[in-house]
Amino acid sequence: MKTDIAIKEDVLEELNWLPNIDETQIGVIVKDGVVTLTGTVSDYPKKGIIDRAIKRINGVKAVAEEIKVKYGDRDKYSDEGIAKAAVNALEWNASVPSEHIIINVENGTVHLTGELEWAFQKEFAKRTIEHLLGVKEVINNIQLKPKATPANVEVTIKKAFERSAIIDAKNINVTINGNTATLTGTVHSIQEKDNALRAAYLADGITDVKNKIEVAYDAIYL
Repeated sequence: MKTDIAIKEDVLEELNWLPNIDETQIGVIVKDGVVTLTGTVSDYPKKGIIDRAIKRINGVKAVAEEIKVKYGDRDKYSDEGIAKAAVNALEWNASVPSEHIIINVENGTVHLTGELEWAFQKEFAKRTIEHLLGVKEVINNIQLKPKATPANVEVTIKKAFERSAIIDAKNINVTINGNTATLTGTVHSIQEKDNALRAAYLADGITDVKNKIEVAYDAIYL
């Protein structure tokens, strides 16, 4: 089993390796394989870059990301300016029916509400907004319209796993209850677990995914 000290060393090295990330501004605590990240970054997308990088590290069981976004004075945007930029960005995104989304901005935090048909549209809406200058956080409260789940959706999800080069499909089980898919089994990293979650959300009729997949590590550490 990889020790917390070894995991922390790997996390610190990964932060130092990441381009455009000031690792001196990031605090790292590791306990029982759970990595807690604190500190500040200069824009919102860097939070995602750090989160994805740490999840790829062998031995990491979970990531508690508590990093804050702190813009410089010259980069400060008003809530009105952020809201206008968010509206324009969603209108330009062909994957998202922007007319069904309501945007509210408060102190740099963007709240998304409304109703969409597909889970991937909800995810794309968030991704579109979080890259805008001035955005500190995106709270995605968009609801999904319930619709009939096809009888073969379980097979469809499994085939999506099998097509993926980064998901070990043979160790993942899928069960369907209404519009909810439950994933169980084992994978080799948190990143692989997250990829399975995203793939399941793309299935027709699925509005919720319970990700109960466990992360199992093959490497043995002395």
